[in-house]
Amino acid sequence: MTSALEVQSHDTATTQTDAARTDESLDQIFSFRELARIDEALTMSSRETGLRFTLYVGELGTPTRRRAEELHAYSGGDTSEAVLIAVSPGQRVVEVVTGAAAARRLPDRACALAVLSMTTAFAGGDLVGGIVNGLRQLSDQAGRPSRRH
Repeated sequence: MTSALEVQSHDTATTQTDAARTDESLDQIFSFRELARIDEALTMSSRETGLRFTLYVGELGTPTRRRAEELHAYSGGDTSEAVLIAVSPGQRVVEVVTGAAAARRLPDRACALAVLSMTTAFAGGDLVGGIVNGLRQLSDQAGRPSRRH
């Protein structure tokens, strides 16, 4: 656990995926329909779990984990209940960063399985489908927020 950022490491970087559409600039990767699909998945995941899911697609530089943690820290709001999915197609890396509270609901194994699902879809050329399915898996694992009486 990175104490300064209160982030749980999931060691999800992988070299097993193919780069997805890296010949296009990042602002042209997604169509309007694809952006709407990703936005809906992010919104539903956040609404269903009470956690704040965010997505970053682009170069992370090296080391990728440190940059993903920085993005998570500067994502705004209460980062302890935030989940960042950082996808760098050109680097063939996916990082999942969870805040301290989110990490209690999303263990390393659940994050690793979601990343495996995403990278499998990415290898098949389905960047959007991989992201959407990964979000669904993470939100299913996190479940609904507990009600405090």
